[in-house]
Amino acid sequence: MRVLIVEDDAMLRDGLSVGLRLAGFSTEAVEDCADARQALAAGGFQAAVLDLMLPDGSGLDLLAELRARGDALPVLLLTARDRTADKVAGLDAGADDYLGKPFELDELAARLRALVRRGGGRAEAQMEWNGLRLDPARMHGTRDGREIGFSPREFTILQALMERPGAILGKPQLEERIYGWQEEVESNTIEVHVHNLRAKLGAGFIQTVRGAGYRLAATRS
Repeated sequence: MRVLIVEDDAMLRDGLSVGLRLAGFSTEAVEDCADARQALAAGGFQAAVLDLMLPDGSGLDLLAELRARGDALPVLLLTARDRTADKVAGLDAGADDYLGKPFELDELAARLRALVRRGGGRAEAQMEWNGLRLDPARMHGTRDGREIGFSPREFTILQALMERPGAILGKPQLEERIYGWQEEVESNTIEVHVHNLRAKLGAGFIQTVRGAGYRLAATRS
């Protein structure tokens, strides 16, 4: 899943970006409100991690702008201002969750997974399709008693397809999930990862819909 990180501390911003990528997220990290507005206008994010105190304004103002235009993007506030009054103000402004600094990266990743899961209307942490049980926390799957590991990008593609079983996802939609906002897109990346997924899950698990994209097979092959 793609996450926007808005944090002005360069060391923390880089650490969040690297750490969340290792946890299976695709991240885009910016340092101020202006860059955040530009990234949000481009779209394609499943969640945002937002600091409150930014060089060119308040994270709460940015959050208010999102909610005023009806944008329901899950937002987690990440800030050193963790008094009860600050938490109440952030949540009442439209935040979905609040985490004070310092924090554990594992907890942040778990909270983001929960936000995206709830935003998608799912209660279960794990997903199942055609005998495959997918565990987002570990980026592993289990099928017929066999544990299957995935690379972060393989997992992201598979998760995107399992979030919408039966739907056809085009190559641009999948590229949007695995690449950052300003990353250069490699021409055959999706094809390579789908090939690797088929090698692990069976050739028929993911179907190619010519001229349209990919979808999960309706029944187990």
